[in-house]
Amino acid sequence: MTIQNLSFSDSVINAAVRQFHHDDQSLGALFDKQPVENFEPGESVFFEDDPTKHIFEVVEGVLRLCKILVDGRRVICGFLFAGDIVGVSQQHRFNYGAEAVNAVKIRRVNRRALEDAIERSPRMRPQVFSRMCDEMNALQQQMVLLSCKSAEERVCSFLAKLMKRQAIPGEHPILIDLPMTRLDMADYLGLTIETVSRNLTKLAKKGVLADVDRFSLRVVKPNLLNELAGIWSEDEDEHVPATPRLSRH
Repeated sequence: MTIQNLSFSDSVINAAVRQFHHDDQSLGALFDKQPVENFEPGESVFFEDDPTKHIFEVVEGVLRLCKILVDGRRVICGFLFAGDIVGVSQQHRFNYGAEAVNAVKIRRVNRRALEDAIERSPRMRPQVFSRMCDEMNALQQQMVLLSCKSAEERVCSFLAKLMKRQAIPGEHPILIDLPMTRLDMADYLGLTIETVSRNLTKLAKKGVLADVDRFSLRVVKPNLLNELAGIWSEDEDEHVPATPRLSRH
């Protein structure tokens, strides 16, 4: 969301885009007025059961949402990237904590200030409602992921989601950054580290992935990755060429 090292023409274009999206009555404008806070990798932004006094926007970096079970096991409920907002759907206390995966910049808005802004601006209400729907949709997708999908489908679903977010139109193969560790992936997918690593190796042998390392990988066959993930969208993204669907058997 920050603009750096832009030429004059780029600055003008981005300023116009920013003004269009972040007018005075937008949710984005409310965050733009707040100072940026910096968090180091592993540092907590908020803890589970903290009062939901603030709503947070990720400006840069990646957050992991964590919940600790009674027996001490960690469950990662999701990952948040630049532009994501967390806390809108939380009522009184957070059901999870948020930690920085890498160097993270965030902005926070007081919940009461948000409620007052919604009262003053009817245009902001559908924006907030849309964010709440996003959080609920992410929760539903995670329930399907953990209850219905095989280990391979879970790993592929995770990579497909990152691919959709990070892919550049026309780029092939598609480079995916992996700021989270294999343990983070395992705790998010309900698998062991060994299972995650084994499935990444299998995908590389199938020619779906290439150049798999600690911090990144390349998706050589994006449509096959989607099919292995159990994604059957009728609308293909521009950067993912359409190919005949494969039999699930």
